[in-house]
Amino acid sequence: MKAIFITFFTLLLLTGCTQETQNKLGRSIQNWTGTNGVLDIYMGDKLVQRFIQIDKLSTATSTDGNIPRNYRYGYGYLDLNYNYKVDPSEKKLYFEISNFATPYIFYDNPGHK
Repeated sequence: MKAIFITFFTLLLLTGCTQETQNKLGRSIQNWTGTNGVLDIYMGDKLVQRFIQIDKLSTATSTDGNIPRNYRYGYGYLDLNYNYKVDPSEKKLYFEISNFATPYIFYDNPGHK
C-alpha cells in the first residue's frame, strides 16, 4: 500500500511540473547516479580520441558561477584502441573541450550493461 501511495504521489508531482523542471530533476538524478558516457572527438570525419566511463560533462562557469564559459570538462579513461573497455595501459584523465572548435559526440556506452 505504501509503494502504491509513493508511486501515485510521484506521478502526481511530476505531472504538475513543467518540462524544464522535469528535465532538471532527471539531470539531477543522473548526476547523482552517474552514467557510463563515451566522448568521441573528431578531426574532420576521422575519430582522433575517445574517452570512456565518463560520469558527466560539465559546462565551465565563471568564478561567481553565473556566466557559462565556452568549454566543457570531465574525467574519463582515454580509450587508446577504441574498444570501449578500460585496458591496463589506459589511465583516467581530466579533459576539456571547446564548445565551438571541437567536433564531438557524447553518448552512453553501447557495450555497457
